[in-house]
Amino acid sequence: MKRSLTLLFIIFISSVICIYAYESPDTNRTITVRAVHTKEPIIIDGILSEEVWQNAFAIIGLTQLDPNEGKPETERTEVRIAYDDNALYVGARMYDSSPDSIIKNLARRDVSINSDWFEVYLDPFNDKRTGYYFAMNAGGTLYDGTLYNDTWSDQSWDGVWEGKVHVDDKGWTVEMRIPFSQLRFNMKDADVWGIDIQRQIARKHENDYLIYVPKNSNGFVSRFAQLVGIKNINPPSHFEFLPYLTSKAEYSDPGLGNPYNKGSVYTPNIGADLKMGIGTNLTLNATINPDFGQVEIDPAVINLTDVETYFQEKRPFFVEGSSVFNFGRGGVTNYWSFNWWTPTLFYSRRIGRAPQVSIPSYDFIDEPNGTHILGAAKIIGRVDGDWNIGAIQALTKREYADYQTGGQKFTTEAEPFTYYGIVRAQKEFNEGHQGVGFISTYTDRFFRNSTLKDQLNGSALVSGLDGWSYLDTSGTWVINGWYSESYVKGNKTDMLNLQTSSHHYFQRPDSKYVSVDSNATSLTGYSGRIVLSKQKGDWGVNSAFGVLSPGYEINDLGYLPVSDVINMHVASWYQWTKPNNFFRNAQLGGALFRTYDYEGDITWEGLFHNGSLQLLNFYWLNWDYAYNPKTVNIRATRGGPSMINPPGWQVDFNIGTDSQKDLVFSLGSGIYKTSYSEQSYIYGEIDFNPMPNISLSIAPELDKNYDNAQWVNSYSDPYDLSTNGSRYVFAQFHQTTFSAGIRLNWTFTPKLSLQLYVQPLISSGDYRNFKELAKPGTYSFNTYGQGSSTFDNATYTVDPDGAGPAQPFTIDNPDFNFVSLRGNAVLRWEYLPGSVVYFVWTQTRSDQESTGDFQFRNSLNRMWTLHPDNIFIVKFTYWINM
Repeated sequence: MKRSLTLLFIIFISSVICIYAYESPDTNRTITVRAVHTKEPIIIDGILSEEVWQNAFAIIGLTQLDPNEGKPETERTEVRIAYDDNALYVGARMYDSSPDSIIKNLARRDVSINSDWFEVYLDPFNDKRTGYYFAMNAGGTLYDGTLYNDTWSDQSWDGVWEGKVHVDDKGWTVEMRIPFSQLRFNMKDADVWGIDIQRQIARKHENDYLIYVPKNSNGFVSRFAQLVGIKNINPPSHFEFLPYLTSKAEYSDPGLGNPYNKGSVYTPNIGADLKMGIGTNLTLNATINPDFGQVEIDPAVINLTDVETYFQEKRPFFVEGSSVFNFGRGGVTNYWSFNWWTPTLFYSRRIGRAPQVSIPSYDFIDEPNGTHILGAAKIIGRVDGDWNIGAIQALTKREYADYQTGGQKFTTEAEPFTYYGIVRAQKEFNEGHQGVGFISTYTDRFFRNSTLKDQLNGSALVSGLDGWSYLDTSGTWVINGWYSESYVKGNKTDMLNLQTSSHHYFQRPDSKYVSVDSNATSLTGYSGRIVLSKQKGDWGVNSAFGVLSPGYEINDLGYLPVSDVINMHVASWYQWTKPNNFFRNAQLGGALFRTYDYEGDITWEGLFHNGSLQLLNFYWLNWDYAYNPKTVNIRATRGGPSMINPPGWQVDFNIGTDSQKDLVFSLGSGIYKTSYSEQSYIYGEIDFNPMPNISLSIAPELDKNYDNAQWVNSYSDPYDLSTNGSRYVFAQFHQTTFSAGIRLNWTFTPKLSLQLYVQPLISSGDYRNFKELAKPGTYSFNTYGQGSSTFDNATYTVDPDGAGPAQPFTIDNPDFNFVSLRGNAVLRWEYLPGSVVYFVWTQTRSDQESTGDFQFRNSLNRMWTLHPDNIFIVKFTYWINM
């Protein structure tokens, strides 16, 4: 164990040291694009009538990436770049020999749809790793986002810019105005940026680039052409003010005698967001009384595990620029993982989440759905040349819950006043071929109620270092490494609860490496990972070694549901990127993987194979297979003794039709099977564009789960010496789940759209043949009702040894039949650039019965007859640019 950790440290330090020993490769770009200065006002109407579009330097001669890599574009493209003191302008003419065949479907902003496209990529810092993209389709939809780690993109950023398209008998044209205030760059008398151009001709499946990346290679931003000619600009200061006004009406079933719910609640709110440029390198975002409500609701889930469900962030303040806070992901662009939980050091949904405190038993309760955020500030940008930085500071309100029990009313503190902070910085060297960075998050809670101190950590500090280095001048081989430590502090009760929680399970009776310390007032831990990857050429390699120590804890402001992990894998693949008589491209891969705990037990291992194929008609299919031999399970008994994972195998298969058509189908199925269990699924998806401005997606899925040993509960029994004084109860489990995601997008204009989303969910779970673990370290059970034990099927009462000394106990009936219907409708109107009105309707309805039968028709009828909860929101924002 110590040798493994020492090796981890040595490899990480070596990768950092090689930054300073590395000789920067020659990456001179061979294509130069010139922007011209204009004093002529440019009207953004999609018609290239201004003089500058006739005389400026023309970018011509794009090259195909698809379908015929390296061949010239089949339709001529001309692009020109201009600028004034305030903005960058892009004018593009896409000639087309069949203009009536141009696909010009319309969608709401940033929603991908089958259409002809034009896109410009910019690297204003010329760092060959980061940048922006701005795109329009032939229907007039706007797309934008950021670029990072050379090849990755993030569409969460929404800049305020203008763009129009025009279709004529020659093809179609694009005209863009991108204010300098929306970009971060170095202010110089004469600056050099990076640039690339992309055009997509949908009917031909054609993707053309100014600089294209071969399919068996890697990199993107690092290959951009040079954009020169931008000089002596003096953009105005960047100051944006976005006040908002909301009105919210909630209608729900109050239930009989509920003193806190009269059936309706009306809530007005007002606040403002501020965005200010600090020079041209940094942007400060601040918010006063923020509206952090989500426009789109989270999906319903059935979670029977001891692992917390992870939900995606959807709040714009946290989504925009979130890639800056990515940790441990630089350099390598193709990550593989097997049974490895990558720590998310900053999980922004911790800020403003629902109160965590356990409220005493009650008849009725009134508590907030989320913790109110008093204020938050965010700064993102670049300093001192090559340091990318980001920081978020937030304060959340002290929240209270009112509850009634036995006719008496009480008020209790449900969440303390809390500070959250995160700082991230990363420095790049040698044009991004090496980099180092650090991150730190801090949570501090200020309690008034001593009961809360027993349930929540008082403070938490997490810090980390990360870095990467190319190992050759071409960037074929890359090494990435990171290391992190955590420190949480609380009172003895809180630390006892933390040690015995599902994140750590220190109380496991057969563990020799960790044990519960009832006097502890703090917990520390560490984690780290090294990744080595070959990411250019027809064959690739990816290998990794990572550790999560038993005491590593980041969940105050991060996300990591497990610890006590030593994980490793080695993977390789080969790809065919040139079309032949049978397929357009294909890939075959395989891997070996293994996971230990800190006791040295193998908790998971196996071999894995995967493959993919794109046919000549652009249909596609992929598959995978895995085999897992017998291993040790240290989590099945939820803090009890270890068990055995029986050997098993897994197969998945997926197929889909041509994604460039108006009607697209995909279908997939998979199974995981052992001698004692079987989980399977089948799903389908239909994507249909009945009209150029309407898209419909329907994605049903059916899941089946049979488990011979599904966890039920544990019961203390001093007479059960075979399992250390507790009985760990399991059952045979049959679960059937049907769900579907139904989405309709109706785009009236590029600035006015309606989005509808509906998710029905039906799930039943039937528990039978209750039993207890017979012996630690096995997969053997004593079934209740056999031998000397008895089981009452009516009351679920167990007498584990009949006439013996053990006391009977009763199991709560775990059978369930759950139905849920969730949906929302969002009408979005951008009435002025950056200014938006939202009309939102959200409806939820759910019910659960204590029966394990899956009755599809009855469940649907029950779903429709349930009383719904409705929420109506109107939100008005007005963008002011000063």
